[in-house]
Amino acid sequence: MQVTQETIFQDIPELQWVESRSEGARRAIKSYVLRGSYLKTFQVEAVRRYYATYGIPFRQELLDYSQVYGNDNPLVIEIGFGMGTATSRIAKERSQFNYLGLEVFLSGFTKLLDVVGREQLDNVRLMRFDAVEVLRSMIPDNSVAGFHIFFPDPWPKKRQQKRRLIQEPFASLLASKLVKGGYIYCVTDWEEYAYQMLEVFKKTETLVNPHDGFAPPVPWRDTTRFEEKGLAKAHPINEVWVEKR
Repeated sequence: MQVTQETIFQDIPELQWVESRSEGARRAIKSYVLRGSYLKTFQVEAVRRYYATYGIPFRQELLDYSQVYGNDNPLVIEIGFGMGTATSRIAKERSQFNYLGLEVFLSGFTKLLDVVGREQLDNVRLMRFDAVEVLRSMIPDNSVAGFHIFFPDPWPKKRQQKRRLIQEPFASLLASKLVKGGYIYCVTDWEEYAYQMLEVFKKTETLVNPHDGFAPPVPWRDTTRFEEKGLAKAHPINEVWVEKR
């Protein structure tokens, strides 16, 4: 059985909130393009069973982390978690952190929601909304322990590269949300984009690269489907790790 987005939206209106602009406003450049998707029965059931507990709707107000998670553990935000395999593993292995996953694609969002709900990963919450708007409106400054950005869309064509997520304004926004000593951890299989990341973070005054270049692999990061595809094409996997001064 397959259910369309429109069917599930009737029950969970929060999942309609994917645009980052008000009605009638100019469309902002986003780092993603929404595509239609179909949900299987288990994905629909995941939303109905678990969204109220593990999902967070977008609001124009700052999150109170202790209220959301029931503890004062440091928060890590993952932007674009895809199918969520790395997210769930990291959340289980590094349970001393709370995790907020941001993903606009409904299929991946519901698949991770199913895992989080069935395994009762109480240190994970999920949002389906544009990351820039979430950071600006809901995340207090100087409050985030780390950001994970694994295999963001490289937008390889030159005319598309303005859509890349890692650019100077976004890097400054990330840095403003980090606590002192907090980190940004990016991974990509697109080498030219990896070098762009290094340059962008180098220009962000409050960030420092402790490796003076690419970082060594971090053992607690799981291999993702995008990474497997990159390796199959003999793409180098480059990791970038920077910290707030």
